[in-house]
Amino acid sequence: MENTCNRCHQTLLAESCYCASCGLPQLVYAADGATGQNSPERWNEAVRDAAQVDWKPALRVTLAIAIPAGALCFILSPLLGIYGLLWMAVAAAWVVMLYMRSQRPAWITLGAGARIGLVTGLAGGWTAAAASAFTLFAMRFIFHHGNEFDDFWQNQVSEKVSQQWAASGYDAQQILTAKAMLNSPEGRSGLTITVIFLMAMAMVVFATAGGALGARMLSRRRQPEI
Repeated sequence: MENTCNRCHQTLLAESCYCASCGLPQLVYAADGATGQNSPERWNEAVRDAAQVDWKPALRVTLAIAIPAGALCFILSPLLGIYGLLWMAVAAAWVVMLYMRSQRPAWITLGAGARIGLVTGLAGGWTAAAASAFTLFAMRFIFHHGNEFDDFWQNQVSEKVSQQWAASGYDAQQILTAKAMLNSPEGRSGLTITVIFLMAMAMVVFATAGGALGARMLSRRRQPEI
């Protein structure tokens, strides 16, 4: 009769102390007395449920990686866009790898990796948002490049936005009204904040996926420590 896990009911490997699917520690019954005398030595060290996250070491690693990664993804950075999103996913997978080195068993489930990636994305995303806000403030009020930003904004609104709205069937009056709203200080600040917020949320999504993927890939290469 094959043994199954008490939590997920997957078939257990022979004489394995952990479920290969969810990481739950299992009771192992020895077939003879000699083996039974040696089995308590396998439990001398505390073991961890691979589905749970020890957040104290996880947060240390997360902040050490996510904050620099997010700082490189500010709004004027070359990493802005798809490269920044991929960079944040790689950073989350890196956090999972560093976290797994100090854990017993030395692997975690996909869900635990996704949670670590989520926290990495939150830290990195809001760091990128703060860096973007500070950069825009410094460029306008410290380095006095506000006129350059205003000219760039008006050109973008006048050319690209007008063309897109005209192609969508909006009449001239509607386009003029929308241009006036976007060129106003309120319109510019509102759209800028929206872009920064969406960028931060996209980083959270990609980091969550990166953390889950990192846990999945690393777990395949590692067997639970017995």
